[in-house]
Amino acid sequence: MYGVDWVDVPDRDAREVLVREQFGPGEVTRGRKLEGMWWGDGGAYLVSSYAREESPVQHDGQVWFYDPRRRTLTLKLLLGADRNRAGGGAFDGPDNITVSPYGGLIVAEDGDGAQHLFGATDSGRIYPIARNELNIGTAQEPEFSEFTGVTFSPDGRTLYANIQEPGLMLAITGPWKRQRRR
Repeated sequence: MYGVDWVDVPDRDAREVLVREQFGPGEVTRGRKLEGMWWGDGGAYLVSSYAREESPVQHDGQVWFYDPRRRTLTLKLLLGADRNRAGGGAFDGPDNITVSPYGGLIVAEDGDGAQHLFGATDSGRIYPIARNELNIGTAQEPEFSEFTGVTFSPDGRTLYANIQEPGLMLAITGPWKRQRRR
């Protein structure tokens, strides 16, 4: 868990200088490939898709939780660096995210190889929900479009997700189970 303080951005609209270039080393905490975000549980869940060769702590994805009342940032999920990402077995490159009404998170993947929807419990256990088998590439060079826009219906019975290309919306019904709190 890390404490959070906010700093003013001199040129917040980046009219003259890109925001990331307005601060020197050690002035701000930087994130690599920040992607999805979801407000829930009284704070914001933030997704860092991956940091590989460019990072001293290599990973295939992280999910952080910002608690504005406590002014803290806590790592909730870490996907370890998988050297065989193209094989489609391990989850990597989390992107869109939602909080499940049953506890935990639902994550849409935008990684290498096959694309997945997966869940993560409050304790960090990961479980598969769906895999995109729709090849928009060729048989010789398969390519699978990412899942996007994950959200639950207001009654919590249906999980909606999209496949970005060719533009499909999916409605996934459970059975969903409430997590046991530990």
